[in-house]
Amino acid sequence: MNYAGLAYIVEPMRLEDIPEVMEIERASFPSPWPVHAYRHEVSQNRLAHYFVARHQFLGEPRGHIDEENPSFLKRVQRWAHGTKVGSASVVGYCGFWMAADEVHISTIAVDPSYREQGIGQLLLVTAMERAVELGANIVSLEVRVSNVAAQNLYRKYGFKVVGHRRRYYSDNREDALIMTVEHIRSAPYQRMFRKQREQLVQRLRPTPLPASEKQPCDGVPSNESSADDAYGSRPEEYLHQEGSGGQKVGDKAFRTMQGEPKDGVGQKDNEANDG
Repeated sequence: MNYAGLAYIVEPMRLEDIPEVMEIERASFPSPWPVHAYRHEVSQNRLAHYFVARHQFLGEPRGHIDEENPSFLKRVQRWAHGTKVGSASVVGYCGFWMAADEVHISTIAVDPSYREQGIGQLLLVTAMERAVELGANIVSLEVRVSNVAAQNLYRKYGFKVVGHRRRYYSDNREDALIMTVEHIRSAPYQRMFRKQREQLVQRLRPTPLPASEKQPCDGVPSNESSADDAYGSRPEEYLHQEGSGGQKVGDKAFRTMQGEPKDGVGQKDNEANDG
């Protein structure tokens, strides 16, 4: 994706990003993953792909500032944008696992201070683009049944409910919906995807409107939260899975991709029921 002229940029997650990622993690999920989970995902899990969203300082080439001796004005500007001197702060992140031609989105989260700005959608678009580059045909995820805003976002990109995990989330035993989109490399899907992406690009260009002129975005009614305002889709917790060469993976949602029953993910004849 071309980030030129946008307020935010998405890049691969690095180990040095993890402290900021953990701040957002703890603010976004009742059962946050531990630090070692992200360290493993970024540095050791060959099936994992993680990204972070950052501010992009427009009109200023990255690396142009003398980072060892920034001016007082530059310090104030970066503080005002909620960023560290010398590095644009992480404002959101996402990740997925890939096995064969199937991608499972493991997490999407946005800093509470930056929600309702399209960052969650930008992260989703980036993940979908990378999935296509890697040769995926199917993308799946879990989402809380109460998270209608996130479900609306996923439906915009062709996701449909194909299953139901009962009492899936450990914090309150809430059910999860399994949502899947297939044939993401097909011409019809790519036409739809490019249209949605272009609308997002226009939204992310820094042309703020007075509050009285702002309109509801992403098709979400004005009396509902935007799709960036609630939990993303993610496994309930991060577990140590023995097997697969001792590799750590996420919870049962990823283990299904390694051969266990899929509860309908990618199976056309499955009922929306996990039994």
